[in-house]
Amino acid sequence: MYMKDYQRWLDADLEDAALKAELEAIAGNEEEIKERFAVALKFGTAGLRGVLGAGSNRMNIYTVRQATQGLANWVKTQGGNQLVAISYDSRINSDVFAKTAACVLAANGINVRIYDALMPVPALSFATRYYQANAGIMVTASHNPAKYNGYKAYGPDGCQMTDDAAAIVYAEIQKTDILDGAKIISFEEGLEKGLIQYVGEECKEALYDAIKARSVRPGLCKTAGLKLVYSPLNGSGLVPVTRVLNDIGIDDITIVPEQKYPDGNFPTCPYPNPEIFEALKLGLELAKESGADLMLATDPDADRVGIAIKCPDGSYELVTGNEVGVLLLDYICQGRIENGTMPERPVAVKSLVSTPLGDAVAKNYGVEMRNVLTGFKWIGEQIALLEAAGEVDRFIFAFEESYGYLAGPYVRDKDAIIGSMLICEMAAYYRSIGSSIKERLEEIYAKYGRYLNKIDSYEFPGLSGMDKMAGIMEKLRNEPPAEIAGYKVVGITDYTKPEETGLPSSNVLIFALEGGATVVARPSGTEPKLKIYYTTLGKDLAEAQAQKDILAKAIDPLMA
Repeated sequence: MYMKDYQRWLDADLEDAALKAELEAIAGNEEEIKERFAVALKFGTAGLRGVLGAGSNRMNIYTVRQATQGLANWVKTQGGNQLVAISYDSRINSDVFAKTAACVLAANGINVRIYDALMPVPALSFATRYYQANAGIMVTASHNPAKYNGYKAYGPDGCQMTDDAAAIVYAEIQKTDILDGAKIISFEEGLEKGLIQYVGEECKEALYDAIKARSVRPGLCKTAGLKLVYSPLNGSGLVPVTRVLNDIGIDDITIVPEQKYPDGNFPTCPYPNPEIFEALKLGLELAKESGADLMLATDPDADRVGIAIKCPDGSYELVTGNEVGVLLLDYICQGRIENGTMPERPVAVKSLVSTPLGDAVAKNYGVEMRNVLTGFKWIGEQIALLEAAGEVDRFIFAFEESYGYLAGPYVRDKDAIIGSMLICEMAAYYRSIGSSIKERLEEIYAKYGRYLNKIDSYEFPGLSGMDKMAGIMEKLRNEPPAEIAGYKVVGITDYTKPEETGLPSSNVLIFALEGGATVVARPSGTEPKLKIYYTTLGKDLAEAQAQKDILAKAIDPLMA
């Protein structure tokens, strides 16, 4: 079947000459043809994500058209404004795919609001809510390598699409012929007919105002003299992040020159991911040269931010997503209580694989901490539940260990713009009282214990990779270990059993060990990786790290 599909693409009058050349270049290479045509990119709650190129298992204008026709069919059943908001980041063909989607929607009589330049995930979520759209599309592959792109679909609440809606869209996609099944008009015709319009300045300004309104100590940064190094990692963060930081009074910002402007090739880092050292290396070098107080880096779609802090001895230390999440939660709680702006019965939310230190800090301040499945849409759902009950002001903060933060209900996805603002404000505050982020982190550990949270990822590429991961998870589920590295397993939580967890089904296993450590197994939803999350607790970092190391050594053979 895949050879037949390949031949059909090869014979078709493809608009993209590069795709045609790719197909001709793989003639006779059955393994390559199979890889591209044996399966199609699957549309789920995270939309589409795949390697750029020709074929049904690749990201190209034809897979984008087909997906958008499926989305259009769903939107047409939804009533409302019959409108879809669109944004895109700096990845290769992101602008092309965004306009392609707009052209399909317009051909279906659906109104489009598209950004006139690249803007990040939070801007898309905000525009979806601002224009009361039926859906939103963000063209991005987040922090994947340069050869990837993707298409994230959002519901009317500005949250990633629900399972039910995604299933309907996927069914509609499957009914749509990939090469000629989508309706399409030109972008110019869409503009002329008024079906395609650009996102207005009033929407952009409203986003910035909503973010600045969540400041804990307004005006503090104007006199702090904070010295910052920032890298947008060649992505979409440059304009919105520097705009908000300038507005709150931070103007000593040095941008990493090699990573300043949008470039989907990400020439300085193979993984434009603020979680990894290689992506922050140039920023750290610049911070050392300039003596900056703080170094920030946002990923290409600017929904996540990583930081390095200056230590008392002048060195710089990377801070994990868990640590930043805990620091921000602590800072927001302390500041809002001090200023009398803490709501009654405050609520914070985090993913269940994020550090339990967050629960301890929340409890200390009288904040209810809600733990949800991995994926920010589950955090968005908690905000929506509060909103439906007329209690949205109770929500103060949310975080995920993967460097995602949100402090306000104005969007329903993680937001590196507000994350950057609050991190800088926090640094300015501790500096103003003769302390530092580093000192505050040590105080938190001294009070609550030295938690260590580490993730090991095992990659399973290729068509057989998903089967391999599924087999490992099945074995862990059906033949669970009685002990790991000599630590007795005292409890197993299987999140495929909603009747036991009270949460929707998810392919996650948590092994609770004697002594309080946990080991969590979870396949990634966006990459061919199986992730193992370790949480250990020791009297100091060395003890916590030593336990993690022996646990990882015991887990390693189970991943083979």
